[in-house]
Amino acid sequence: MNKNILSGMRPTGPLHIGHLFGALSNWKRLQDEGYNCFYMIADYHALSTEYSSMSMVKNHVEEVAMDFISAGIDPEKSTIFVQSMIPEHAELHLIFSMIVPIPWLERNPVYKEQKKELAEKDINTYGFLGYPVLQAADILIYKAAYVPIGKDQLPHLELTREIAERFNYLYGETFPVPEALLTNTPRVPGTDNRKMSKSYGNAIFLKDSPDEIREKVSKMFTDPARIYRKDPGHPETCPVFDYHKLFNEPERAGEIKKECKNAFIGCRDCKKEIGEKLPEFLREIREKREELGRNRDLLWKILKSGTEKAGRTARKTMEETKNRMGIKYG
Repeated sequence: MNKNILSGMRPTGPLHIGHLFGALSNWKRLQDEGYNCFYMIADYHALSTEYSSMSMVKNHVEEVAMDFISAGIDPEKSTIFVQSMIPEHAELHLIFSMIVPIPWLERNPVYKEQKKELAEKDINTYGFLGYPVLQAADILIYKAAYVPIGKDQLPHLELTREIAERFNYLYGETFPVPEALLTNTPRVPGTDNRKMSKSYGNAIFLKDSPDEIREKVSKMFTDPARIYRKDPGHPETCPVFDYHKLFNEPERAGEIKKECKNAFIGCRDCKKEIGEKLPEFLREIREKREELGRNRDLLWKILKSGTEKAGRTARKTMEETKNRMGIKYG
């Protein structure tokens, strides 16, 4: 049974607690369940929006690698690699780009949404329009049968499935048609109650010190309808209570909810408790990360080993792909 999985993240900076709950925890579960996991640091994908400011890319690759490993992605169980160090990704992307109709790319709702969200950036480029084709190459070059994603990413996977089917129709069965492993991601709002994002300046990073976390939590938005300490609260609309559900014991979260609704505690009390709970929750991750930060040689040994392993699979797939197409010479 094919249990290959491919997923990855762009190296645009350190990862935050939204990444931990939205992806990394699920990745760890999949590796522990025996899937053959390929986890990619997608530096070529970073080019699609950050092509004019790539001076920090190596540092960001290291940041993401440290966060992967510290959050429990085990190099002995999963293959952690750097996308640009395996040229076959770009080669398969080129081949796919020859057979993908442009309307398939233009109809992508994620493309349209990101064009609006990133209006301040000049992303009217071939690379930004075509990055889902590169994404398809990333997935299919490892013959991934499953891709762990959230519902918002389904359009990308659907395009990958269409590309696999089109290639197989033109040249013969080569690629599996991957299926989504949908993940239920708990809500992890940013400190301003928007989606947590580095670009919004509202993120709590896995590498943040306890003092940095306490300071960020102290400035979090709370219940907008609760003006005075004596007013009953509405925890179901308060981002701080979302954190209590994630980082506090269920029984204690229930108590917080009741106390808030009855105005027994104020917003400052709520934030103070999370300011202590969250650093403790992240302590083991932070300590592992600090240790890796002191040993960059070990970090790159892990990355190079994973890249070599992934590269062997990628080269085998490319050889088969070219044979199918009739462009393998000599």
